Amino acid sequence: MIGTKHFRTIWLWAALATIMALLTLPGSAQAQTKVTAFMQAVAEAAASDKDIAAFYKANGYKGIWTGSFGKDASRRKALFEAVSNAPEHGLPVDRYDPDGLKARLKAAKTPRDRGFAEVEMSRTFLRLARDMQTGLVVPRQIDPGIVRAVPYRSRVSYLENFTKSNPRSFFKALPPKTTEYTRLRKEKIRLERLLARGGWGEQVPAKALKPGQSGAAVVALRNRLVAMKYLRRSSTQTYDATVQKAVQQFQLDHGLAADGVAGPGTISEINMGVADRLKSVIVAMERERWLNQPRGKRHILVNIPDFKVKIIENDKVTFESRVVVGANQHDRRSPEFSDTMEHMVINPTWNVPRSIAVKEYLPMLKRNPGAASHLRLVDARGRTVSRNSVNFGAYTAKTFPFNLKQPPSRRNALGLVKFMFPNKYNIYLHDTPAKNLFERESRAYSHGCIRVHKPFELAYALLSKQSTDPEGTFKSHLGTGRESVVPLESQVQVHLIYRTAFTEPKRRTQYRRDVYGRDAKIWNALAKAGVALRAVRG
Repeated sequence: MIGTKHFRTIWLWAALATIMALLTLPGSAQAQTKVTAFMQAVAEAAASDKDIAAFYKANGYKGIWTGSFGKDASRRKALFEAVSNAPEHGLPVDRYDPDGLKARLKAAKTPRDRGFAEVEMSRTFLRLARDMQTGLVVPRQIDPGIVRAVPYRSRVSYLENFTKSNPRSFFKALPPKTTEYTRLRKEKIRLERLLARGGWGEQVPAKALKPGQSGAAVVALRNRLVAMKYLRRSSTQTYDATVQKAVQQFQLDHGLAADGVAGPGTISEINMGVADRLKSVIVAMERERWLNQPRGKRHILVNIPDFKVKIIENDKVTFESRVVVGANQHDRRSPEFSDTMEHMVINPTWNVPRSIAVKEYLPMLKRNPGAASHLRLVDARGRTVSRNSVNFGAYTAKTFPFNLKQPPSRRNALGLVKFMFPNKYNIYLHDTPAKNLFERESRAYSHGCIRVHKPFELAYALLSKQSTDPEGTFKSHLGTGRESVVPLESQVQVHLIYRTAFTEPKRRTQYRRDVYGRDAKIWNALAKAGVALRAVRG
């Protein structure tokens, strides 16, 4: 591989050769001298960045920023306006060094100086454009479970399209155009104003409170709920029915069991400060930029911290169900990515993943060959093997030569249906016989796949696009008791996302716990890059 320094040298010589060829074009000697100095400076400054270098080579080494009037002036103005507006998107102004750029432009008295300033403007422009459109940080560098393929655009295309566009309109088109991003921006402004006013006041000095109690802690709870606009101003000092109703609404907006009792979990969420909620919103905006691409007019959305799956059609929720997601353990957390659902399998066989077979079942089989009798032992040729003929103690996790399979049944670990969007992470949505877990407030228990509380209803919703009787179609396959693959004629995009702050039409912004700690990592990365909370008066 050619090193950066070697590439720069080769490119610079090639660039200078091109410049010399351009100098043979007709024109005054004085003009050629000025152009030559500018072009040489552009070639030198761009040599360390192959994308910028490619753009200027194709552009004949002409400037797009540093001319005194006309389009260049409009582009400069638009860039500096976009930089000054960066905090509105949760991006740090200092990252783009506008003062340094302006000083450099002011000090550029010669064509050579202008050439270096020209390239620096392009470098800053590219950084801002990509940050605004597809995010400041790289997901995979934050957490191994964030395996989302960010739709990065060609850096050269940014420069090419910018020169052909209205500068202001170009910058306005960069951020996501989703209603979610728009509502998150509004929530960000609301929280910034709250932060300037001191937040929601005194925290509740109690571990738990319940209806019927009174005293100073209840007054603090009342005041906190009033400040959050869950409760009208009141003089009550008792945890009465009005306070209980306000607590219940708060619980609904924060993914808590809505019993109206302020237990430890509810008190902890009520005591969460404005600054922490603002961090969640800024992280959600960054995540929205990572997904800045068409999601499908009809798509499936699984929000891991919300423990919900939804079908979204033309921005409206047409199906919703609780889900169980991966447990908060390093090898069981559900990953974040997008793919396409192609088919469902009714009466599925559970092919036990290798990791589960050797980590969980092999030790059991060593202790008792008859353990997990619901699973068949299968060799490499697909033949069922008698357990009595196997010395399980002779194998390790690496040498275990068998597969484990569970035939279709109501006791099958996948339940009676699974929904497939084939991917290298072996993640899918499925039914489960363990229905009790869906009643829990926090539902992170699986090995990574998404267990669905209402799998039949999800199947009916998906089949409704290809059958006049989706329920009958589904049950006709189910009734056979045999494994059956049903292709989806209208394949559906699936997005596994992770949002601790998200919005819903005509409702308050929703907040959830950072179940895997991923948002905390993202915030730390953003803060390291210069993102800071703002308290805005207004």
